[in-house]
Amino acid sequence: MGFIDTIKAQARANKKKIILPEVTDLRTIEAAVKILSEGFADIVLVGQKDEILTQAKGLSQAHLPLIEALNNATFLNAKDSALLDDLTALLVKLRAHKGMDSTQARELLVNDNLYFGAALVKSGRADGMVAGAIHATADVLRAALQIVGTAADSKLVSSFFIMDIPHCDYGLNGTFVFSDCGLCQNPTAEELAHIAISSAKSFESVMHSEAMVAMLSHSTYG
Repeated sequence: MGFIDTIKAQARANKKKIILPEVTDLRTIEAAVKILSEGFADIVLVGQKDEILTQAKGLSQAHLPLIEALNNATFLNAKDSALLDDLTALLVKLRAHKGMDSTQARELLVNDNLYFGAALVKSGRADGMVAGAIHATADVLRAALQIVGTAADSKLVSSFFIMDIPHCDYGLNGTFVFSDCGLCQNPTAEELAHIAISSAKSFESVMHSEAMVAMLSHSTYG
């Protein structure tokens, strides 16, 4: 069984609820159809149900037969959600020290699906959120950091990619975690150490195998 299939099997065995906030991008709808068809996560689509289903009609012919899978999704529109009052109060509690009041919090949740999705995660109504198809990395991170926050023992926010290389004798059957490829542009030695520690924890959490860490230098000049 390949890495992706293994991850899917683990996800099915411990199914989680995932927020997909970028419903104006057809790739998000296609991803939701695939996930629901294969049954490895429960999906919440943030937006108006009728508009999302209309958008889904633009799927490729290969995925149109699977469109009924979207009936198993949960649709939440921030503007008329019964959760809006609770999420507004949560956001005010989290951001009051920055001067945010209830009017500002409500407007942010209604007008920005990233913040609405992150608030659903923070409130325990969802387990995670996937975004970045139509938003910049900075926008996704801003919503996540301001609402969800970081792990208690985290000293630095970093990112990683999982590289799954077929027929490779290195890594864990050709699977690697590469960090930090897109966030910390010019880390200090101490920051590199924190990234290495976080990366090892991430690897072990996903792969269920002891991590071996290598420090690599790189250049954008060839």
